[in-house]
Amino acid sequence: MKKTLALVMLLCIALGAQAQLLWKVSGNGLDRPSYVMGTHHLAPLSIKDSISALQQAIDQTEQVYGELVMDEAMKPENMMKMQQAMMLPADTTLKSLFTQAQYDTIAAVVKNYMGVDLALFNKLKPAAITTQLAVALAMKSLKGFNPQEQLDTWFQTQARQARKKVGGLESIALQVDVLYNSQALTRQALLLHCTATHIDQSIDQSLRMTQAYMKQDLDELLAITEEKVNNACDSTPEEMDALIYRRNADWARQLPAIMKQSPTLVVVGAGHLPGQRGLLKLLQEQGYTVEPMN
Repeated sequence: MKKTLALVMLLCIALGAQAQLLWKVSGNGLDRPSYVMGTHHLAPLSIKDSISALQQAIDQTEQVYGELVMDEAMKPENMMKMQQAMMLPADTTLKSLFTQAQYDTIAAVVKNYMGVDLALFNKLKPAAITTQLAVALAMKSLKGFNPQEQLDTWFQTQARQARKKVGGLESIALQVDVLYNSQALTRQALLLHCTATHIDQSIDQSLRMTQAYMKQDLDELLAITEEKVNNACDSTPEEMDALIYRRNADWARQLPAIMKQSPTLVVVGAGHLPGQRGLLKLLQEQGYTVEPMN
């Protein structure tokens, strides 16, 4: 329990005014602090140059932990596992999941933004096409976006060059399962159709999320993520649990031992940090002091 009103106010300020991407985690038995850095897959690498305390966090930590070990994800055997997970069952085709009108709508969008015929993807799960379409929309709509330059990869590359340990909070199998196996094919199909029929809305949301990230405004980023249109296109509570909240809780369980072992720079998606079920709050509830770093 909070002992004084002043302490309550200070904690509200610390966790409410979240205009930072880099956070220091200390106390609760840690000899030296660790740091948590939020990333965004559509943001340019230049964001790192606007965080003055980032070099301090890099210099003061001895290992980097991400959602995945990126080098592991690029191994041929793991890429093959991902490709297999993206494929539809042998007795199902993409076209069989839609009416002709729905299929034609999606085909037109894929042709316009990806430059290919949807028929080429006839054995891919709808979730895999939605992911590829999102990247294509970002490449056409977001200035400075380069899918070959990712913050998560940059941090791990820097760590390896400095001969620091690189670790992952999740297995590739788990991420593959979340992306391609956690939803029924009918639900994946509906969400792909939602994307295709709300292209302007999808682009606008991506732009606003990236702008919020570049402003280092986690609260705005959370608000955009939780926006509802009050129809079947909205994420269900179960989907949010699978994609964000259960993973946050799992990471929060792992991090005490990792941070106790060595000062750690934790690099995960910024959407996992804010909110009452966010990683920052979960760490604070375990007794750590969580402070924003400018």
